[in-house]
Amino acid sequence: MSSLYKPFSVSEWPCKDAVLKRGCTSQQHPAALTRIPSAPCYGAGWGSTRTFTPVPNIYPGQRNLAAAAIGGRRNTHPWKAILAGGIAGGIEICITFPTEYVKTQLQLDERANPPRYRGIGDCVKLTVQDHGLRGLYRGLSSLLYGSIPKSAVRFGMFEVLSNPMRDATGRLDNKGSLLCGLGAGIAEAVLVVCPMETVKVKFIHDQCSLRPRYRGFFHGVREIIRDQGFRGTYQGLTATLLKQGSNQAIRFYVMNLLRNWYKGDDPARDMHPLVTALFGATAGAASVFGNTPLDVVKTRMQGLEAHRYKSTMDCAFQILKNEGPQAFYKGTVPRLGRVCLDVAIVFVLYEEIVKLLNNIWRTD
Repeated sequence: MSSLYKPFSVSEWPCKDAVLKRGCTSQQHPAALTRIPSAPCYGAGWGSTRTFTPVPNIYPGQRNLAAAAIGGRRNTHPWKAILAGGIAGGIEICITFPTEYVKTQLQLDERANPPRYRGIGDCVKLTVQDHGLRGLYRGLSSLLYGSIPKSAVRFGMFEVLSNPMRDATGRLDNKGSLLCGLGAGIAEAVLVVCPMETVKVKFIHDQCSLRPRYRGFFHGVREIIRDQGFRGTYQGLTATLLKQGSNQAIRFYVMNLLRNWYKGDDPARDMHPLVTALFGATAGAASVFGNTPLDVVKTRMQGLEAHRYKSTMDCAFQILKNEGPQAFYKGTVPRLGRVCLDVAIVFVLYEEIVKLLNNIWRTD
């Protein structure tokens, strides 16, 4: 048989000029893959034609991207983030509050008095001796009432800010996580943390008095507002904004950095809760070493002796002048234990609760 009449294989189909201008599926023209109607190509022999159905203009890289978007991280609906964050925050604070209590007592214990506590163990011992085990939970109600909305606002705001910044695979870059964390920290500081922390610090400080005034959460809030007005619950706002903003910026940045490193080129790779906990603890430790000085200043600005300071800067100056630079790291060890546990628990609970909500609550 003459080669003129020899059938062509699919890969050898020649094309008319008119078809080439519109596109062809022949491997001879891979760049011509377009969304066009079926067009004729010579096939079984001279004069005969076959039709083909063109494939969408998707190249291998685009196919991989589409597959990653389907199997990668799903954007979390803000209402799911709010609910999951609130539940996680409430559970976490019930577990870790004694470490927060000890940290606050050590930060309020000024050298000028002289200090009442010789260290963490001594603080725990004297508290239990004077008030029993329940003494380690003094002020829990203020944090419990506040931790639920605090975590809800934090994660809800982070998702609101981060969802538009994620790429097609659901990945958020490190700069984006830093900015979104900062925004989440500022939002929680203004809406929840500042009044919550002010009440908590006053409750704990009040316990050191010979005659404690506050008989409970609502009584304490009522007394604070009666004596100082609503403004009394917003003492140390500047320091709180600095502390919470830097807190969440550092935590979300480190967490996102570690998550991206762990998943590498596979956005769909699942993270075991223990891995999430380890990364969360690392993020918490980074925030402790990064902003404990701000936390000390904030605590002093919210204590019962806050009237001694003219401003946040004056408070920092007096601490430096009267107690030395080491005072800015008072309570670091108990805060380190509390925050590492806190962040690890919250991130694990948040991720698992979101997974559960995705199964029972469709928002797509």
